[in-house]
Amino acid sequence: MSLLSLPGLGQMVEVICKERNLPKHAVQNALREALLKGYERFRKTYRSDGINFEDEYFNNFDVELDLESEGFRVLATKTIVEEVGDADHEIGLSEVREVAPEAQAGGTVVVDVTPEQGDFGRMAAIQTKQVLAQKLRDQQRKIIQEEFQDIEGTVLQGRVLRFEGTSVIVSVSSGFGQPEVEAELPKREQLAGERPYRPGMTLKVYLKKVYEGSRRGPQLLASRADAGLVVYLFANEVPEIEEEIVRIVAVAREANPPSPAVGPRTKIAVDTLERDVDPVGACIGARGARIQAVVSELRGEKIDVIRWSPDPSTYIANSLSPAKIHEVRLINADERIAHVLVPEDQLSLAIGKEGQNVRLAARLTGWKIDIKNLAKYDYAEEDRRMEESATRALQEREALALRQAEDDELEQDEFDQEEAE
Repeated sequence: MSLLSLPGLGQMVEVICKERNLPKHAVQNALREALLKGYERFRKTYRSDGINFEDEYFNNFDVELDLESEGFRVLATKTIVEEVGDADHEIGLSEVREVAPEAQAGGTVVVDVTPEQGDFGRMAAIQTKQVLAQKLRDQQRKIIQEEFQDIEGTVLQGRVLRFEGTSVIVSVSSGFGQPEVEAELPKREQLAGERPYRPGMTLKVYLKKVYEGSRRGPQLLASRADAGLVVYLFANEVPEIEEEIVRIVAVAREANPPSPAVGPRTKIAVDTLERDVDPVGACIGARGARIQAVVSELRGEKIDVIRWSPDPSTYIANSLSPAKIHEVRLINADERIAHVLVPEDQLSLAIGKEGQNVRLAARLTGWKIDIKNLAKYDYAEEDRRMEESATRALQEREALALRQAEDDELEQDEFDQEEAE
């Protein structure tokens, strides 16, 4: 069989494997695809013979690498026919029977169609090089996706490599002994309090997304601002969470507040089914050791750990910690609107700096929270509004039920009419 020589082929494969952290079979597949594209270019440029090459024309062609002999062959799978009409896809029965007397029309054979060394021109070689670079990138993307897809939403140890614009490029690994892969930490996912980042700096990052398909830059999106990072850090520090004695019910985080005058803050709601376990105390730890470890990793971020409750009023009151709440009034349960009454000296604490405390409490509980001054709250007026709102809601539900009943009746009449016909 013919062989197109590629001096140093074996060494080239080894070097690419090492430089790009790719397995040998992935590099060989990319090289085979690139050489096949080069052959297609060679045929279209130098051996077209008036043929109209469609997209699937070369589907029956393949490339065979020979690392030991340092070269490759081009092979074509052809159908055996009585009379050849397409030499690229067919071969005559009489020709095949010269080497295989038992051959029958309709079968297939693999034929060596490797061009001569001098015929595989410079243009085809350039095409091969360009396609190889693209195929290697595709292989890298595919392997990264397969390796990291299952651990999306987990936390990895990262190391700062370099900077691209406002993004930080960090190296991460999917596990012990695995090669490091680049991940992007964009500005919106960074913590303002730990800038500037320095090359070589190590930090834990939340694997927020594994991009699919082709894109410029790293395939992995890392985050230091995602609430998932806080959940992981607490699970790592609090054995009761790992053992599922204490569970994290909800987290609300504002890692990068809209105003630089306000620092980052997180509220986390915890609960337990064990009567003799204090979930909040378990998360804080003796002398605050456990929560302090989390705060330290997040560069001093303020964290409120509160007790979750199935009772909305209690849960809302707890969520506004450290403010002391006088009363929570559930104004509209359907629309989840609540008035929270606090003494005047607790107003600023309940609202928080630039509204951060109440904003996070609302995210944590899922309720629209309106902080009210207890001294100025008009119970009678608010009760009247609540009653009007409840009446309107009841009327709307009754009107909706009536329309639904009319629609059902109309549909039944149409059905009965069709049955009668």
